[in-house]
Amino acid sequence: MKFLFVSYDGLINDIAWHVSKEGHDAKYFIKNREAKDIADGFVPKTDDWKKDVDWADVIIFDDVLGHGKLAQGLRKKGKLVIGGTEYTDRLEDDRTFGQEELKKFGVNIIPYEEFQSFDDAIAYVRKNPARYVIKPSGEAQNIKRLLFVGEQEDGQDVIQVLESYKRAWSKKIKVFQLQRRVSGVEIAVGAFFNGEEFILPININFEHKKLFPGNIGPSTGEMGTSMYWSGENKIFNATLKKMEPRLREEGYVGYMDINCIVNANGIYPLEFTARFGYPTISIQQEGILMPISEFFHGLAAKTLKNFKTKNGFQVGVRIVVPPYPFNDQQTFKNNSKDAVIFFHKPNREGVHIVDVKEVNQEWLVAGNTGVVLVVCGTGQTMKQAQTQAYNRISNIMIPSMYYRKDIGDRWYEDSDKLHSWGYLREV
Repeated sequence: MKFLFVSYDGLINDIAWHVSKEGHDAKYFIKNREAKDIADGFVPKTDDWKKDVDWADVIIFDDVLGHGKLAQGLRKKGKLVIGGTEYTDRLEDDRTFGQEELKKFGVNIIPYEEFQSFDDAIAYVRKNPARYVIKPSGEAQNIKRLLFVGEQEDGQDVIQVLESYKRAWSKKIKVFQLQRRVSGVEIAVGAFFNGEEFILPININFEHKKLFPGNIGPSTGEMGTSMYWSGENKIFNATLKKMEPRLREEGYVGYMDINCIVNANGIYPLEFTARFGYPTISIQQEGILMPISEFFHGLAAKTLKNFKTKNGFQVGVRIVVPPYPFNDQQTFKNNSKDAVIFFHKPNREGVHIVDVKEVNQEWLVAGNTGVVLVVCGTGQTMKQAQTQAYNRISNIMIPSMYYRKDIGDRWYEDSDKLHSWGYLREV
């Protein structure tokens, strides 16, 4: 088959590479000029994806921010497309819209207020002192370090951050939310939608977003994820399942994920991911027991109704280099660009590329973000999956590389709480 991958920033390169390795023809378009060298040597590139639409059997979009409109238009022309719609893009891009849609379908949400003025937000916190989370909307939400979780009951830390954002980020942050902070376990539930229904099994995952072990330091896009596959459970039925009729109306094809805070009192959805997650999709691939090319074709053609997965757990760890998670292009060029990725032994099983290119059979750091690899492990227990992932990491050497050594550790305490609250039982 012929697969066309369309990306803004080079997110889906690992999946494009695996489709190519499975013997299919692939072409890959990356819009961002600074990311165009990502996956060079792994996947054939195209400079004009629209000219290749007729060539492709399956077209895959990897983002929101307008990709949904493009995907929707091609589906109406009869193409097999994985990607969103204008509606599903908005679920992720516009936090307030996403929350109101959940509310419309009978899902409990955390109280929030939307602001376009930092002064108004500061006045609101002073009038209503409490712990809040600052959540930028639109493109600014992709700058993960701007999300701030307040700790002080009187909201003074939130006020201080809002005042700083007013001075430093007012041109970038046009709209943002103040959401009341709820304590509990953060957990995400996701599933693939084939245009008509969610297909089973669902995916339960736990993201690790802080830079350093122990969940401290600046927020990042992500440092790693642990997960497992499941039948329908209480969290899925209380959130995503209620959205199924609306997604069917849209003809949505792809992955839909919602992360939540849960505690003994209830389930509180935080935000949608209306696309593949990164590095989630690479970790999921480790657990899907069929070629990813066949999986995607079946999803787009609406013929895939369910699929088989490995038992147990999957763990994925991001390997990064300076200046991640910050945007400092001079530091990246001086310290990381074109750095060689060494393997002590030739075994690369469980190693997934992110911002990597191949030159003369050598893997080099590419792109501009500093996210290099995702290294995965699987096992019947979380401990086995962790051990396999970190053993594989010990085979890798990149100058100045760093990673968290505790991906999956939070499962041991979180699972006890989740089981005692009854959220993980299949229904």
